[in-house]
Amino acid sequence: MMEKEPSDLNGDINMNNTTLLVSLDEHEDLNGGHSSCEEEETETDAFGDLAALPVEVCERRPTCLRCRRPQKVCLCPFLPVHPLEVSTCLYIVQHPAEESRVLRTVPLLAACLPPGKCNVVVGRRFSEERHPDLAAVCQDSRTLILYPGPGAQNLEELLHNHIGPQEPEPSGTHYNVIIIDGTWSQAKDMFLRNTLLHLPKQVQLSKAVCSQYVIRTQPTNMCLSTLECAAVCLSILEHNQYIQEVLLKPLRALCSFQLQHGAQVHHSKEHLLRNGLYDKPMPKNKRKIKRMEKLVTENVCPR
Repeated sequence: MMEKEPSDLNGDINMNNTTLLVSLDEHEDLNGGHSSCEEEETETDAFGDLAALPVEVCERRPTCLRCRRPQKVCLCPFLPVHPLEVSTCLYIVQHPAEESRVLRTVPLLAACLPPGKCNVVVGRRFSEERHPDLAAVCQDSRTLILYPGPGAQNLEELLHNHIGPQEPEPSGTHYNVIIIDGTWSQAKDMFLRNTLLHLPKQVQLSKAVCSQYVIRTQPTNMCLSTLECAAVCLSILEHNQYIQEVLLKPLRALCSFQLQHGAQVHHSKEHLLRNGLYDKPMPKNKRKIKRMEKLVTENVCPR
């Protein structure tokens, strides 16, 4: 590429200078023929004063190591004094977005159980190469995955058929239960896209349970939070209704505290649709419309 001669460069500089002078002249005309240097100096001084102000460093509130809540709103008084003794191992497959949520239920669940009984695996996609421990659990014949659907069997019926109505459970038998932690759309995406999660036997809970997690919106009244799913599931597998009561106690305390400090009760989408209170625009997609109709007519959790 050919370089410009010195005369051409000087010409460019002169032309740029002329353009700059014209711009300044026009600026002076707009300001009544006076320079704005004094105003610029005033603005500079103002910003300089702001820069001199001390910067407050926002420190994170101290967090309780057991319940993972800020110490001022610690829920440990509502947790069991000693972890619940259970033979079932829970594996919470958690969507990454759940880690940043303030009102999470998994830390409360983990605080109620012994070490090793509530294992959290964070991610969207899981493979045998990258997650060998989770793969081993999925391939175990004693592992169940809690996810509703046409192929899911009711958990109570599964135990009844497997053990028999009068037969005691074999000594030393314990189950692994996988629960997907995320919004219903996130859970659906994770279940469909991960073949590892299709290996365990798929089970679902009875429709008789109604969610008490009223500070987050659920699709239907029967859609439960992760903690509620675990509480019901453990009470069934361990043949101990007391477990459910113990696990739900901190959840009730959490909801009560939030409602006392300005939170609103979040009715399910099913409730809003049934009572004409749904104030968002209805979807135009026929598939989404059909799904919303199912919430009202069939009262089932989305799949």
